[in-house]
Amino acid sequence: MRMRYQLFVLIGLSILATEASAQATVVPSTSGSLTQMALALIGVLALLIGSLWLLKKLTVQRGDAGLMRIVSATAVGGRERIVIVEVGSTWLVLGVAPGRVSALAEIPRQSLPEPAPNSAAAALPDWLQKFMRGR
Repeated sequence: MRMRYQLFVLIGLSILATEASAQATVVPSTSGSLTQMALALIGVLALLIGSLWLLKKLTVQRGDAGLMRIVSATAVGGRERIVIVEVGSTWLVLGVAPGRVSALAEIPRQSLPEPAPNSAAAALPDWLQKFMRGR
């Protein structure tokens, strides 16, 4: 009787060992983890784009309603510019360089000439020109 008991125990252990080795040699599926990673990446990118869009919509754009407005600007060097800023009824001519802003002149407010129509802009359809002006 003892011999049969030992035989059953050995057979049971060998079956368990075979199942354990069969489970150890199973190669996990990489397609599932790649799909999960791709979906997570798409979710993060969608969240980023959505938050940037929301931030753009929530920022206050005052336009010309503020106290100051940039009338004109032109580059005079690699990183230097001359800027005309309208403050109330006067224009300030400023020299702008990295780390420095200098007042060059103060002149009374003047009327701006009408810009000449651009031939490339004239070729655009009316609805596209209205859209471009709206931005």
